[in-house]
Amino acid sequence: MTNVLIVGSGPTGLTLGIELARRGVAFRIVERSSGPAEGVRGKGLQPRTLEVFDDLDVVDEILATGGAYPPLRSYQGEQVVWEGRMDEPREPSPEVPYPNLVMQPQWRTERILRDRLAELGGHVEYGAGVTAVEQDAEGVTATLATGERVRCAHLVAADGGRSTVRKLLGVGFLGDTHESDRTVLADVRTRGLDRDHWHLWGDMAAKVLHVSLCPLPGTDVFQLVAPYTGEDDPRRILAGHAPHVTLDEVIWRSEHRVNVRMAERFRIGRVFLAGDAAHVHSPAGGQGLNTGVQDAYNLGWKLALGGERLLDTYEHERMEVAADVLGLSTRLYREREHKRGGETDQLAIGYPDSPLSEGERGGERLGGHLDAQRGTHFTLFAATGRDHGDAVRVHPPLDGQEGVVLVRPDGYIGYHGDESGLSAYLSGWGIAAPLSSAR
Repeated sequence: MTNVLIVGSGPTGLTLGIELARRGVAFRIVERSSGPAEGVRGKGLQPRTLEVFDDLDVVDEILATGGAYPPLRSYQGEQVVWEGRMDEPREPSPEVPYPNLVMQPQWRTERILRDRLAELGGHVEYGAGVTAVEQDAEGVTATLATGERVRCAHLVAADGGRSTVRKLLGVGFLGDTHESDRTVLADVRTRGLDRDHWHLWGDMAAKVLHVSLCPLPGTDVFQLVAPYTGEDDPRRILAGHAPHVTLDEVIWRSEHRVNVRMAERFRIGRVFLAGDAAHVHSPAGGQGLNTGVQDAYNLGWKLALGGERLLDTYEHERMEVAADVLGLSTRLYREREHKRGGETDQLAIGYPDSPLSEGERGGERLGGHLDAQRGTHFTLFAATGRDHGDAVRVHPPLDGQEGVVLVRPDGYIGYHGDESGLSAYLSGWGIAAPLSSAR
């Protein structure tokens, strides 16, 4: 029997697949579309996501093929009327090794994750969407579009905002769809603009955008973004504001409606919702893709360990985060704020109220120390000679540390306190069983 069936092969599903593959958990990833997705869609990778990608061993390629967000240049016709930045570049530090937002087209992020998955022996099964889901006390049976019935211990729905699995289970998706608030997206080629700036036409003082062209790193392509005002042809949209710029080719286009919604539950028995299947955001602040990746990063090690009490913490932790992020992205969207910084980098996210968090620093992200944390293990910072099992790797105490600090595989402190209470914590959560340290 397949241990975990992952439905959907976007960044959320691929991250989860890598997490399970690293731990030797039997899984399959099925995808309803016939092949990899096209078009840019999400393009901003936040500092916290880069830390996750460091652990997954893909950050070097992400950084090598991506790029910094270019400075903004606003025009009236051909005249430059304003220049600025979304965020001022920051220098890396021991606590924040990846301090800056990285621009990376989503199709390339997915390709890099698929390649890493293949290195670990996994692959995506295309043309295999889910058409029915049944579950009982022992497992889940999913029927695929191919007619195959798959039996699995757990199913993870990472199949997007229109999630088939969520609908089959009758889970409410609460929030709003702003039908009148639509955006035209397109990938285009033009020789009429430099690739050192993000070019915008509109009124920056009034926070009104007519159309923008953003150069995508490592390509000869620009992403066109424009609010829909009755015209959906990229050439005609651009001609209305920058007639001197000619589009040589429209490679891909789509239309986006602003959705702000969250599922009523993230866990339904043996089924979990993750990524856009669980929460959809406005595009402001670049939060959606990043939040989905971190859903998967939170869930993967818990699925590997199993245990109902541990699996319950996924919903407890990630629903609160999703609600906070939805509030942030909605506020930024309403304010039309282009500035970015600490509130969007997701480094401040933590789980202080989680049942998994014990002690003064419980639930806090441990900044830095990525070398010690890299892998599938728990990391214990302590001056100890005691053996806490194969799942735990011991390192010397942190500067100024009191007691012992146990860091979960996803980089958050689980236990902070006297070592005398650590064994009870580990056994209580079923962490004593060895985990594979394969990368």
